[in-house]
Amino acid sequence: MDNVDLTVVGGGIVGIATAMHAARRLPAIRIRLVEKESSPARHQTGHNSGVIHSGVYYKPGSLKARLCIEGYAALLEFCARNDIAHEICGKVVVVTREAEKPRLDELARRGVANGLTGLQRLAPTDIRRREPHCAGIDGLYVPQTGIVDYVAVARAMAGEAENLGVAIVTDTAVTTISERSGSAVISTPRGEWESGHVITCAGLQSDRVARSTVADLDLRIVPFRGEYYVLTPEAEQLVNDLIYPVPDPAFPFLGVHFTRMIDGGVECGPNAVLAFAREGYTKTTISGRDLAETLAWPGFRTVARRYWRTGAGEMVRSFSKTAFVRALQRLIPDVRSEHLIAAPAGVRAQACHRDGTLLDDFALRGSGRVVHVCNAPSPAATASLAIGRHVVDTVFG
Repeated sequence: MDNVDLTVVGGGIVGIATAMHAARRLPAIRIRLVEKESSPARHQTGHNSGVIHSGVYYKPGSLKARLCIEGYAALLEFCARNDIAHEICGKVVVVTREAEKPRLDELARRGVANGLTGLQRLAPTDIRRREPHCAGIDGLYVPQTGIVDYVAVARAMAGEAENLGVAIVTDTAVTTISERSGSAVISTPRGEWESGHVITCAGLQSDRVARSTVADLDLRIVPFRGEYYVLTPEAEQLVNDLIYPVPDPAFPFLGVHFTRMIDGGVECGPNAVLAFAREGYTKTTISGRDLAETLAWPGFRTVARRYWRTGAGEMVRSFSKTAFVRALQRLIPDVRSEHLIAAPAGVRAQACHRDGTLLDDFALRGSGRVVHVCNAPSPAATASLAIGRHVVDTVFG
């Protein structure tokens, strides 16, 4: 292959947005996006629940907060310009136990600090006016939340990137990256080529790609499978829009919730169980290499010791539909087991620090000619256009 000025590794929504922004900002350079699958958006993007996040959850001042807010506006503009179906329907976040009320107070504080407007505290009667079947002793209405099909968004981004001159190469896995004076060398099963700069957005494989140039990488990707159900058509009337529990601040997960989808239907979930393969979308998918790397990482062992009870509860919900239903009934007591149909799962690439911290912010590693996006979980899809701009600005100044 011909050498290029910029190579973007990874064809998920963040990688595509990065390549597209680079082509807009630097129209004279040659850009290649490399994806190991046969088409883009096959992993986290293609298994996304489709929520347009408002930015209410994230610590003020964090990259997540700033880029989610910026990306939200850019995403809505992109969808409108490309006639991509989307809807800003709002959501309710509810408390079902007295001990959770301080968490809701903090959530409201973060939302205001992050610039959200129109947040409304909901008494139980207010909750029922918005979601008649929802149980809750306190709640927060977040009007900016919406829904979209992120695969449709990623495809439109890829089309625009190609129109801007980006060459998208599929079925090509990047095995290693090395730096030399004046360029970087990218190795693939199809051969090697040079690139002036490299940005990697490799999702579930991001730490492996990053270790090519960051020998002392301080994090590893731990894959967590999120399992879903969908409501039967006759049970869809139990949910008007989106219903979430107030999250536990100890974890970068939001708990099982109800999401109305842009193409119809209502999704329920996800839980968060350790996946035995980085691309392990079923319980029976096991990769010896992936599992061994997870278990060998000191940070994961610290997490397992610290939160084993929580992990055990998630595992029970994975194997017991009854337990999963009980978790959903905290939000909507009328949900029954017969209302739920198993749906495809997703796998979240969650970065875990060596000290056992589950990273709760976007994270870049590397410098100079090669920069790696090493942690970009939710709300990365919402924030993708802003992440792409941020990374390109980091590399090119």
